[in-house]
Amino acid sequence: MQVAVVGGTGTLGAPVVRDLVARGHTVRVLSRSAPAEPVPGTTHHAVDLVTGAGMDAALEGVYAVVDAASHRGLRSARVMVDGVRTLLAAEQRARVGHHVEISIVGCERVPFSYYRTKVAQERVVTQGPVPWTLLRATQFHELVDEMLGGASKFRIAPRTGMRFQPVDVVAVAGRLADAVEAGPSGRVRDLGGPVVQTLGELAELRRHALGQALLPLPVPPVGRIVRRLRDAALCLDADGETVSYDYAEWLRRRYSKPVS
Repeated sequence: MQVAVVGGTGTLGAPVVRDLVARGHTVRVLSRSAPAEPVPGTTHHAVDLVTGAGMDAALEGVYAVVDAASHRGLRSARVMVDGVRTLLAAEQRARVGHHVEISIVGCERVPFSYYRTKVAQERVVTQGPVPWTLLRATQFHELVDEMLGGASKFRIAPRTGMRFQPVDVVAVAGRLADAVEAGPSGRVRDLGGPVVQTLGELAELRRHALGQALLPLPVPPVGRIVRRLRDAALCLDADGETVSYDYAEWLRRRYSKPVS
């Protein structure tokens, strides 16, 4: 199958590309810049989600598109909402048969700008002209580690009851590849990691793994965002599916040091 992966050089997109190639699919990597280490057998097509530049040529002859692009910042809505609308229009012109979208578990429950952007993006896809599949996943281990790593630069570790259920990005990539092969399926079962933990517990795991001496910083339960996260708004409900390994195991693999 001819498959295009938008954002195919990113944290999620790159493992999606590798998984699809391993399954025997012909994969086009769509991104603004070429991958530093291209996966053998893939081709790169330079595209711009905002302007639509390069999109028509990149999608010619493609059956399925996986949208793994992400943008955090002031232009997130322009890239992820207006951009996916531009992408879907190009898919329709190219007669693409299947659009696969990734989103975030609980994004409609947390009043944060990025999550509002994801809700709006979902609406564009589900009301759009191309048959679709939508998978929601919890936060990747890499994102949790990025947040805690930023705090550790100031020699602090957050102590808070905000709860997360981080998931292995490779497992999510595999599920997106499954979705490509299954064909348009609508909203599929949400996906998350095997363990729900507070951000304070995750920070302690990281501190121990890296042997860091950090100052605990209590985060008071004020504000709607903090309260929603404390209530596990971004974690799976009873209908979700847990996969792969937890953050402690991710730390062990990432930093090659046992975590108790």
